[in-house]
Amino acid sequence: MSMPLVDRLAAIVGAAHVLTEAADLAPYLAEERGLYHGSALAVARPGSTAEVAAVVAACAEAGAAVVPQGGNTGLCGGGVPEAGAVVVSTERLNRIRAIDPVDFTITVEAGCVLAAIQDAAEAAGCLFPLSLGAEGSCRIGGNLSTNAGGVAVLRYGNARELVLGLEVVLPDGRVWNGLKALRKNNTGYDLKHLFVGAEGTLGIITAAVLKLFPRPCEVETALVALPDPASALGLLAAARRASGDAVTACELVPRIGLDLGLAHVAGLRDPFERPHPWYLLLELSSSRPGGLRTALESVLAEALESGAASDAVLAESGEQRKALWKIRESVPEAQKREGGSIKHDVSVATSRVPEFIARATAAVEAALPGVRVVAFGHLGDGNVHFNLTQPAGADKAGFLAEWERMNRIVHDIVAAMDGSVSAEHGIGRLKVAEMARYKQDVELDLMRRIKAALDPDGRMNPGKVLPP
Repeated sequence: MSMPLVDRLAAIVGAAHVLTEAADLAPYLAEERGLYHGSALAVARPGSTAEVAAVVAACAEAGAAVVPQGGNTGLCGGGVPEAGAVVVSTERLNRIRAIDPVDFTITVEAGCVLAAIQDAAEAAGCLFPLSLGAEGSCRIGGNLSTNAGGVAVLRYGNARELVLGLEVVLPDGRVWNGLKALRKNNTGYDLKHLFVGAEGTLGIITAAVLKLFPRPCEVETALVALPDPASALGLLAAARRASGDAVTACELVPRIGLDLGLAHVAGLRDPFERPHPWYLLLELSSSRPGGLRTALESVLAEALESGAASDAVLAESGEQRKALWKIRESVPEAQKREGGSIKHDVSVATSRVPEFIARATAAVEAALPGVRVVAFGHLGDGNVHFNLTQPAGADKAGFLAEWERMNRIVHDIVAAMDGSVSAEHGIGRLKVAEMARYKQDVELDLMRRIKAALDPDGRMNPGKVLPP
C-alpha cells in the first residue's frame, strides 16, 4: 500500500512537496541532540489546512502513522518518526492571517517561525512574549504542542497561557475550527487545552489565535553577583514588589556556566573584576516609561548593603543588555563544546530551588565523582536546567552511558519535592518511561482514555508521551 499512499499524497500537496529520497528525508529524521534517528515512508509538506486534513485522512485510510513536525528543534525526540510513518511538516503553513492591535491578538498558522511572529507583533506596536533560544527556527505549532516555556514565563506564562483559540486537524481528517479570539468563553470543556502540550498525539495544530501585549518602552537589565542561590529568592521578591510586578525574566547562572562560556564562546566577557559563585540576570520591563530604573537601583542597593548580593552591573545601553544576556544564552552552547552533557529539565516550587540544587548536586557528586554540575535557568518560575558535564578528561561515551542512572537520582529528588521531571521541553520519546514511573495511575488512565477517544488506532505520533 505504500506506493499508492505516496501517490495519493502527491496528488494532494503536489509531487514537489512529497519527499521520499534518503537525502531529502534526512533533515526530518534527526533529532536536535543526536539521541534519536528515525525513518519514514515520506515527508508531506501541505500548504493549507485543507491539505493537512486530506493528508491525514489518506493516512487514516491506509493505516499509516502520522508524525507532525514543525522546526524540528525539540530536545526529547518528539518529532522523530518510526518506519512506515508519514511526517507531516508544517513549514509551508507560514502565514500570519490577521493581527489586531486593538484586541491585542494575532492569528497565525502553525508553521510560522516564532521570531517572525515576534517581528509582526512589534511592527504593530505590540509584544508577543514567548521567547526561547531556538526562536529563529522553531515554529509556533511545535511551541504550542510542547507547551514551550522560555525566559518570560514569570511574567507572561507558558505557551498555554498565550493561546485564545486553535484550529486542529483530528486523527480522522476532520477539522476543528476553534479560532475564536475570546477572552471569556464559558461553554463547557475548553478543548484547546487538550492539544496544547499533547505533542501531536491527539491531532495536528494548524493555526492559533495568540495573545499580544503592549510593547515595552522601558527595559532595565542587571547582572547580580550572589553568594548562593538562596540569596536570589529575596532579590526576586524585592524586585517584584518594588516594580509593581514588572519582572520579566529572572535567570540563574552558576560560575561554572560563565567559565565554560568564557572558554568556548567568542566575544563573551566577565563584567566583574573577580569571580563570584552565582549570578542572577534580572530584567524588568514596562509599557509605561519611567520608574523601573529607580526601583531596580533601590533593590540592588539594599541587597548589596545587606550582603545578599556581592556586586551588580546595570546595562546602560542595548548593546550592554545583549552582552549580559549572552552570558546566560551561552551556557548550553558552551556545554556542548566541553564534551558530554546529561540534561535534566525539571521544576520545583520557586522557593525550593536552592534546596533542590543543593540536594541534587550532593547526590550526583557522590554517585559520580568528578562530575561537573551546571545548574542554571529560569529561577522565577522554578525551572532548573540541572545539567551534568562530564568529568575533565573523561570518556564521553562512557559518561553518557550514565544518563539513565543520573536521571533516576535527580528525578527521584524532584518527585520527592513534588516537582516535575519535564518543565518546558516536553516528553517526546526521551521521557516516556519517566511518565510511567512518576505519573499517578489515575493520571495515566485519564490520558489514555482521552487518547483512545480521539485516536483509537494510535496513529498520531505513536510512541510519544504515553507509556504503552
